[in-house]
Amino acid sequence: MSAPDKTPESAGAVADAVRGNWVDRWAPGPTRPYLRLSRADRPIGTWLLLIPCLWGVTLAAAIDGWRQWDIWIVLGCALGAWMMRGAGCTWNDITDRDFDAAVARTRSRPIPSGQVSVRQAVAWMLVQMAIAGAVLFSYNLLTILLGLSSLGLVAIYPFAKRFTWWPQLFLGLAFNWGVIVAFAAHSGNLSIASAILYAAGISWTLFYDTIYAHQDKEDDVLIGVKSTARLFGAKTGKWLGFFLVLTVFLMTTAILIALLPTASPPKLALALAAPWLFGWHLLWQMNHLDIDHPASCLRIFRSNRDAGLIVVLFLAASSVL
Repeated sequence: MSAPDKTPESAGAVADAVRGNWVDRWAPGPTRPYLRLSRADRPIGTWLLLIPCLWGVTLAAAIDGWRQWDIWIVLGCALGAWMMRGAGCTWNDITDRDFDAAVARTRSRPIPSGQVSVRQAVAWMLVQMAIAGAVLFSYNLLTILLGLSSLGLVAIYPFAKRFTWWPQLFLGLAFNWGVIVAFAAHSGNLSIASAILYAAGISWTLFYDTIYAHQDKEDDVLIGVKSTARLFGAKTGKWLGFFLVLTVFLMTTAILIALLPTASPPKLALALAAPWLFGWHLLWQMNHLDIDHPASCLRIFRSNRDAGLIVVLFLAASSVL
């Protein structure tokens, strides 16, 4: 990938950010390194953190209807996802700064490129966590405790690639915790259905983040970083197919457990359309993926925002029947 043009707008831009993104074009100059550190110039990660939250609240609403408080759950999850994704990425870049400096795609990030010091990055991470914490503490006690319990997963994830071939599993555990949190924020309790939907999200993360990891597999070999992309290698297609089937199965099971006892046939059919159309989107991704072409991997990875929103749309639609 060619280096970004050093215009006033793109100076310091990160290599894998979309050209002409809002940070590079409109953000005040002094804020750009921090916004880049938070991946504000690459919003797909925020979407992938928010979407499981939306799955959780729409599944809960499909069970017993929407409440006025749910407006704040959705808005709060959006703000919290933006802040915690930013804090998590900042923590990841702090811990991975030496690795990032050795990889072509990541050496332009703010810390290895010298735009932000480690001390400044730590301060920025704490600011983002404080804002996310303010949102979390507006919810019920169970939701607060669940939200706080996710911090361990966030802290561990950047180190997973050092000791396991399955760092994508740790990412899935952290990124999909929002299913549990948002479900509890609406319902005040947990259920087997929400736990199974959480598992579906983990399987989905293994699908899309394996695709993402194929961008860096050659550099990862050189620096000794582990990933499912390296582990699966030429068998990646079979593994992606497995995660596709598993995700659809788990999501379907969660919906059946949640809605089958009381839902009308049209409501149930609309809700079940979510995993099946979602599965077709993942199949489309597999058919258009070239794991040996980094640009293809990045494009297909980003398309998972649309896949996840399909589920949100159909669960939300079923919740109003």
